[in-house]
Amino acid sequence: MAFSDRLLEDGAHIWEAQKDHPFVVELAEGTLDEAAFRYWIEQDYRYLLDYARLFAIAGAKAREEATMTDLLGIAHSTLDHEMDLHREFAADYGITREDLERVRKSPTCEAYTGFLLRTAYEGSIAEIAAALFPCGQGFLDIGEHAAALATEEHRYTPWIETYTSEEFREVVGLMREFVDRCGERYPGEHDAMREAFLTSARLEYRFWEMAYTQEEWGI
Repeated sequence: MAFSDRLLEDGAHIWEAQKDHPFVVELAEGTLDEAAFRYWIEQDYRYLLDYARLFAIAGAKAREEATMTDLLGIAHSTLDHEMDLHREFAADYGITREDLERVRKSPTCEAYTGFLLRTAYEGSIAEIAAALFPCGQGFLDIGEHAAALATEEHRYTPWIETYTSEEFREVVGLMREFVDRCGERYPGEHDAMREAFLTSARLEYRFWEMAYTQEEWGI
């Protein structure tokens, strides 16, 4: 079994919880409160800036040219393509680029991006591979789940199409290959990779909850 599959098996209960989360279910149905989706756009925009940094740092740490190319390419794609899509989503809700850049991270977003960047700077290349995997694979799986639940086109159909597109599948495939290479080359780091993967997966779940409840600092 590929190591990426072993990680997904270990995190299956978290994946199921994400698919059952009301944010995901209501998004698929087209009934999600617009305020919750707006909140998600704002927070995910801030998240993606650091997610791109994670790939850039991983690319700098990588020793093989092909791996460097893949990781730095994903960093560029995130900044150039995915964030453009977020700006388009935001514009539909009257949110400007300047508005997005002024958004303060929620506690969950701060915790998630802090974990990713700490792993990037302090962790091994294998830990980085495992930490970045849940976001990409999770969005593909949840996009497919949402597509299966949707019975007709609605205002969130473009979101579903984004995360089930061939372009996104290709990016996730590169992530999976990266995880598998690290799992094969660094068997002594399997426990650390598993812990990094599960931490990111749990924070992915919390991100849906954060957006659904429109989490605040409370101070």
